[in-house]
Amino acid sequence: MRFLLLQFVLSLFTISVFSQTLTGTVVDSEKQPIEFATVSLLKLTDSSLVTGSITDVKGKFQIKKVQGGNYILSVKFIGYAAVKVPVSITNRENLNTGTIVLKSNTRSLKEVTVTGSKTTSSNKIDKQVYSADQFQASQGGTALDVIKNTPSVTVNSEGEIAMRGSTGLLVLLNGKPIQADPQEILSQLPANTIQNIEIITSPSAKYDADGKSGIINIVTKKGAVNGYSLSVNSQGGLPSVRSYNNLNAPQRYGADATANVRKEKWDVTLSGSYLRNDLAGRREGDVNTTIGNIYTAFPSAGERSYKRYNYTTRAYVSYSPDKNNVFSVGFYNGRRTQYRRADILYNNSKTDLSTGNTLQTFSYFNSNVGKKLGDFTLGNLDYSHIFSNKSSLSLSGLYERGRIDALTTNLNKGYPNLNQTIQNIMNTGNNPLNAYRIKADYSLNIGKGKLENGYQYRYQEQNGNFLYLNQDLNTGEFTTVPDFSSTANLKNEIHSIYSQYSGNVNKLEYIAGLRYEYATRQFKGKESSPYDLTLSNLFPSVNLLYTLKTNLKLKAGYSKRVQRSTNNELNPYPEREHSETLEQGDPNIRPEFIDLSEVGLIKEFNKGSAFITLYNQQITNEINRVNSVYNDTIINRIYTNAGNATLWGAEIGTNLKLAKWYQFYMGANVYNYSLKGSLFSNTVKVNSSSLVYSVNTNSTIALGKSLSFQWNVNYLSQRVTAQGKDSRFLIPNSSLKQNFWKGRASATLQWQNMDLGLLNTNEQRITTYGSNFYTTTNYIMEKDLVLLNLSMNLNQLTRKLKLPASEFIEKEF
Repeated sequence: MRFLLLQFVLSLFTISVFSQTLTGTVVDSEKQPIEFATVSLLKLTDSSLVTGSITDVKGKFQIKKVQGGNYILSVKFIGYAAVKVPVSITNRENLNTGTIVLKSNTRSLKEVTVTGSKTTSSNKIDKQVYSADQFQASQGGTALDVIKNTPSVTVNSEGEIAMRGSTGLLVLLNGKPIQADPQEILSQLPANTIQNIEIITSPSAKYDADGKSGIINIVTKKGAVNGYSLSVNSQGGLPSVRSYNNLNAPQRYGADATANVRKEKWDVTLSGSYLRNDLAGRREGDVNTTIGNIYTAFPSAGERSYKRYNYTTRAYVSYSPDKNNVFSVGFYNGRRTQYRRADILYNNSKTDLSTGNTLQTFSYFNSNVGKKLGDFTLGNLDYSHIFSNKSSLSLSGLYERGRIDALTTNLNKGYPNLNQTIQNIMNTGNNPLNAYRIKADYSLNIGKGKLENGYQYRYQEQNGNFLYLNQDLNTGEFTTVPDFSSTANLKNEIHSIYSQYSGNVNKLEYIAGLRYEYATRQFKGKESSPYDLTLSNLFPSVNLLYTLKTNLKLKAGYSKRVQRSTNNELNPYPEREHSETLEQGDPNIRPEFIDLSEVGLIKEFNKGSAFITLYNQQITNEINRVNSVYNDTIINRIYTNAGNATLWGAEIGTNLKLAKWYQFYMGANVYNYSLKGSLFSNTVKVNSSSLVYSVNTNSTIALGKSLSFQWNVNYLSQRVTAQGKDSRFLIPNSSLKQNFWKGRASATLQWQNMDLGLLNTNEQRITTYGSNFYTTTNYIMEKDLVLLNLSMNLNQLTRKLKLPASEFIEKEF
C-alpha cells in the first residue's frame, strides 16, 4: 500500500516537473494579430481534445502544463480557414510555435446573415475603442460627426474639438501622425470609411509626444483577403426648414467609394469622396469699449453661414513577396474650399461718461467673406521585415507639398443707403509648405515581453506672405498697408528616439517607455532677426492593466506631452478677421508641457460593460486667445501664454444590451479646470476656475430584423474661460435605418440638430470681458436638418485601410 502511495506521489511530481508550456502567436495574412482565436491541443492518435486556450489582443496564446508527446495544434477563428500544426513536446523545454497565419475564408461567410448588434466600445491598456458603425446619425458625414459621440470628446459650435477639456490633441490615421489642425482633418474624412475610433488618453513612448490631451486614432475599413470589395455611399439633404435670411440656400450632398482588390501577394485600394455640406445660420452680438471717458457700443446682428466642399482621392498598393517582407506605397490628393459669410448690421453709439451725453450714433452694414483653400499632394513609402528570430524592422517615409490660400474681404456700407461704400479692405494670405518625415522602428521579443526602439526625423517649412489691402474709394485701387502686412517663415525640425518594453506578469499587463526629442523652431517675419527656440526634452510614459477578477480590471497610466505652437499663434502681425476684430500671435510664445495621469476601473458583465476613470492634467505655459482694446470699435485677439493650469476630472462610460431589441450607450465627463497666471506683461492677473461636464448618449432600438431606430444626444455644459465664459451647447439627433439584400445595402433617414423651436439646439454664446471692454456673441447655426443616406457593400469592408494621410494638411487653414 505504501509502495502504491509513493508511486502516486512520484507520478504527480513527474507531471508537475516535466510538463511544459506551449506558446505562439496567431495573425492574419496582413500580419495583424487575431484576438479570441480558438487554440486547441489534440491527441495525435484520435484527435480528441487535451486542453486549449484563446488568443489575447496581441494574438498570443499560452497553454500550460502540457506533458511531453506528439500532438496536433488546431487554430480556428470565424471567417478564416482552420490551421492544424503537428507539434512535438519534450519534457525538457518549452515550445514556441512561432507565428501561425490564418487565411480568410470568404466562402464560409457568404451564407451568414448577422442580425445582432456588435459591441459599441471596448477598453484596452492604453486606449478606448469605439465602433463607428454604431452611430447612425454620423453616416454620410465626416469623422468629426463620429468622434463627438465618445465620452472623452466634445465639439462646440465653432467645431473646436476638446478631449477631456483640453483643445490640443494629435490625430493619427491608421497609426500615422498628422500634424494638421484636427478640426480640418476630421472635417474631411468620410464617416462611412471609418471602422473604429481609438481614444488614447495616456499615450506610450512610441507615439509622438504632441497633443496635450492625448491622441485620436482613426482606423479605416479594409477589404477582404484574396478577393474584391466595394463600398459606395451617397447622401442628399432636404431643403432647409428655416432660411435665417441668408443670401444663399445651403446645399448638402455627397458620395464616397472605396474599392479593394487583393490577390495573393498584392493588395490594391482606391478611395474617393466628394462632400458639399453647407450650413445656414446667423449671429447676434454686442460689444462695448471704454477709452478715457468715451463709451462706445456697437451691437450687431446678421447672417453667419458656411459654404464648404471638399474632395479627396487616395490610392494604396502593397506587395508581399514572402511572409517576412512587405512593401507599400501610397498617394493622396485633396482639395478643400470653405466660404464663411458674415453679413452684419452694426448700430454704433458713443457716449461721454462724464456728462452722459450721446456724442454720435450711426449704422453701417459689414459684408465679411472669408475664403480658405487647401490643395495638397503627398506620398508615402513603407517597408517592413520579420527576421528569423521573430524580431521586426519597419521603415517609412512621407513627403508632402501643399498650397494654403486665404482671402478675407471686409466691405463696410452705409445703412440704409447700401450704395454708399465706407471702407473696403482685403486680407490675402499665401502659405505654401514642404514637409517630410523619416522613421525607423525595431522590435524584439525579450523574456516574456517585447522591446521596441525607434528613431524619427521631422521637418516642416512654411513661407507665408500676408497682405492687408485698403481700397482708395476715389480711384478704386488697392494699396498695401505695411502695419498689417508681413511675411511669416516657419521652420520646425525634430529628432526623436524612443524605447519601450511591454509584457505580462501573471495578472499584470504593462507598457513602460522613454522618448527623447530635440526640437528647433525658427520663426522669421519682416524683421531682420529671427525668433529661435531650441528644446531638449524627455517624455516618460507608463501604462498598467491589472486583472482583479475575471470581469474586473484596474488600469493606470502616466504620459508626458507637449503642445507645439502653430503659425497662427506665432505670427505677430494683425489680421482683420472681422469688422470688429483683429487677430495676431506672439513669436515668443512657449510650447505647452503637460503631465497626464489617470487611474480607473473596467467592469464587464453579461449585458455589457462599464468603466470609470479619474484623471489629472498639469499644464505649464497654457496658451489662451485673449482680448484687448485696439481702438474704440476694434477688439484685438492675441494668442499668449496665460499661466499654468490644473485639471481634475472623472469619466464614465457604459454599453448595455438591456434587451434583445434595445442597446444603450452613454459616456459622461466632468472636470474642474483652474488657471492661474497673468496677461499683458503682468498687468492683468488671471485666477479663474470652473466645473464643466458633458454627456453623450446613444440608444438603438431594433424595430425588426432589418429596421432600427437610433437617438443620440451630445451636451456640453457652460464653462469659464480666461476672460469670460461659453454657454452650454446641445445637439440631439435621430435616425431610421432599413437594411436590404441581407445587409448588403441600407437606407438611413437622419434628423440632425433636432429642435422644433423648443431646445435652442446648435447655438452657443461666447462672452469675454475686461476692465475696458465687453463682448458677447450668440452663434445660431442651422437646426432641424433632414438627410437621406444610401449605402451598398459588396464583400463588406473590414479592418484597416492603410491609405496615406496628410502630414500637415491645413494647419493654418
